[in-house]
Amino acid sequence: MNSSLLRRFGFYFGGLAIGLILFAFFVKGRGVKCEFAYLPNARTLKNIRIKERRFSPEIRQLIDNNEIDSTEISNILRDGDVDFSRSKAKVDADTCKVYIIEGTLRNKNIELTVHNCDSTALMKTIKIVD
Repeated sequence: MNSSLLRRFGFYFGGLAIGLILFAFFVKGRGVKCEFAYLPNARTLKNIRIKERRFSPEIRQLIDNNEIDSTEISNILRDGDVDFSRSKAKVDADTCKVYIIEGTLRNKNIELTVHNCDSTALMKTIKIVD
């Protein structure tokens, strides 16, 4: 290969590396949080997390009895896996989508059923699975 072409590639990749480092420095300095939410599971969980959360009487009772904490539900909504095969994501515009989210709670596998409406997310049921 021609040495001038190799030299050009060297300058290009060197400049690209310096630019990426500077970009990362400025983004980090502004406190901007970069989040990869392009896959269906991540998009669905993020969509649920940003909405106002409401709890069914069943889950509200668990929270009131200190059997579960709302931060534990937040962790499930951050780290859980949506079971799309059992969820009802394709519904009419006037009904809420129903998602089943699998996660762990105190080293037990659980399923959280969430009704994802336009402006709210209703945590409907939570159950331990074997």
